[in-house]
Amino acid sequence: MLTLHAAELLVTGPGSAPLEGGAVLVEGDRIAHVGPYEDLGTAHSHARVRRWPGVLTPGLLVRGADELLERTYYPDDPYEVTELGADPISGEEALDALKLTEPRWGNSARRGTQRLLARGVVAVCGRFTVPAVRTAVSRSGLTILPPAPYGGRPALDPFAGRESAADAFHGVLEPGAAARFAVFAVADEAELLARGATTCVATVIGGRLLHRRR
Repeated sequence: MLTLHAAELLVTGPGSAPLEGGAVLVEGDRIAHVGPYEDLGTAHSHARVRRWPGVLTPGLLVRGADELLERTYYPDDPYEVTELGADPISGEEALDALKLTEPRWGNSARRGTQRLLARGVVAVCGRFTVPAVRTAVSRSGLTILPPAPYGGRPALDPFAGRESAADAFHGVLEPGAAARFAVFAVADEAELLARGATTCVATVIGGRLLHRRR
């Protein structure tokens, strides 16, 4: 099935010129074409169309994901929020006090990956040593990459500490590439960097819509 994802502004990769009224045509798990929506819509009138507000970009990459998912606990809402609060818990002493079992770490990682997908993340760098965590990450659809250098503390928002929004992009949107991208409710890359990844309205991995803001 062909799906045409259209946005107010399309950014295909770092350094590329933004295209107003751009679109990405997806066939299966791959990108078939990239270009103006009017052209692609005319050439592929039978394709299903998804129209998005804002900017469509390559999906995002998070570094230090092992710290975010194996050394940070995400309380189960609503069951643990009254006792633990809603914020992620980190720090050796705080985590030791929780006496976490491997299954709880796995469930926490699942909730963590949902937060990442909700921020347009499609790939993570890190070395996962807890089997239940690695399983949760693999099943989420996120691509797991080897550890990569990063400055400061890792963050759920890939734009944190970046000089440009493009620094957080993973890959380029072009014919034949994996259909991995995200859409953000902002006007341009400058606003995206300023407001961050919580402006994400949709995340697509392997041609599948894995997150959509309700």
